[in-house]
Amino acid sequence: MKTTSYYPVLMVDDVVSTTAFYMEHFGFRPLFESNWYVHLQSDSNDTVNLAILQGDHETIPPEGRGRANGLLINFEVEDPDSVYERLQAAGLPILRTLRDEPFGQRHFITSDPNGVLIDVIKPIPPSAEFLAQFAPEAVGK
Repeated sequence: MKTTSYYPVLMVDDVVSTTAFYMEHFGFRPLFESNWYVHLQSDSNDTVNLAILQGDHETIPPEGRGRANGLLINFEVEDPDSVYERLQAAGLPILRTLRDEPFGQRHFITSDPNGVLIDVIKPIPPSAEFLAQFAPEAVGK
């Protein structure tokens, strides 16, 4: 299988407010908009996409309908410190404060209006203990 694209689709109750949240706080713009589905693309990187879908829409099989639950999405950024300050000032919930992790991340965790966790990350050098767990091609990215 040759994959040509990959992006998460969040099933939500309120497409409009969820779309507005990702546009305001994470720099997305709509490429397609309807009242039940919006396809978003990052203003800074056109390979970063996210879709918002009405969770009970008829195109979803009945057994799969609902809303995003038990989900954590990652945004890898150049400067997590400035994003942290901006989102904290905007009143977003900070569920995990900004910190350096020995497994090779400087990050913090917030959430969207649906309870989807958002991990804002910058890779940093891992500790020697964790370095041994990385594939050789993953080190130094």
